Amino acid sequence: MKKYGKFAALIAIVIGTLAWLAASGMSSNQTYYKSISELSQMGHDGYGKRVRVGGDIASGSIQRAGHEVHFVLTQANLKLNVAYTGSDPLPDTFRDGAQALADGKLGPDGVFRAGKIQAKCASKYEAKPGEPYKANPAVAPTAKSL
Repeated sequence: MKKYGKFAALIAIVIGTLAWLAASGMSSNQTYYKSISELSQMGHDGYGKRVRVGGDIASGSIQRAGHEVHFVLTQANLKLNVAYTGSDPLPDTFRDGAQALADGKLGPDGVFRAGKIQAKCASKYEAKPGEPYKANPAVAPTAKSL
């Protein structure tokens, strides 16, 4: 009986340790989406917290400085300076006017330090508001190809 008690205690310690590691790992990877206005309203509480901020890339704001890429996200009339230092290459759709999500932390200097960037394609693939969708004849199937 003593042998089974030691084994059960060992199993309980291992399972407890794994559960603690999983819980602490999940809490450190949590990222909350905030708009630029919500981030600015957080004030000093926003410093050092990992968040994801979205907006449009301001025209002419993308500047490369060594391994860092600096740009400005805009949303309504608000602007946020972003410095990307991640190891992943920037997406092909990362251009002026494109929508982007920056994942990182706001520094006390007001610069958002991003470790990950996701960019959406600009609305060039959408129909203009009020116009019906028209398929591209070069891509659309024809009666002969069906």
